[in-house]
Amino acid sequence: MGALNSLILDGLTLDPQHQWTDEFDWDAVEQEQTRSLNGKLIVQEGVKKLYGRPITLAANEGAWTPLSTVRALEALRDERGRVMLLDLPDGRSEYVIFNRDGAPPLQAQQLFRLVNPPLDDLFEVTLRLITVAPPA
Repeated sequence: MGALNSLILDGLTLDPQHQWTDEFDWDAVEQEQTRSLNGKLIVQEGVKKLYGRPITLAANEGAWTPLSTVRALEALRDERGRVMLLDLPDGRSEYVIFNRDGAPPLQAQQLFRLVNPPLDDLFEVTLRLITVAPPA
């Protein structure tokens, strides 16, 4: 279990105000619907999905990340196959990797545009992660 009220990704402390925007868009139960020859609905359900739940953490105009942390997140993102522990503010923990399917797994937007920002300059960050099995 993670530390309550902290958001930590692989040892990097992030602003706990990041919102898990797709938290309720997941269903662990897989369902298949077909019709029989006489038109009756046939529904099959089963728990198939143990991992693969998306975790998108978005700043939503209130969670700010210094450039030094953005650079550390870039380094994590660029490690292929890196399994990381994500501690959520509510005490839950998940093993995750960067979700590279679709939108970029790391997006960072400066609060105030500077050509050469210092390491303490603030950014709004969106992280796209996906749950995986714990490392062996």
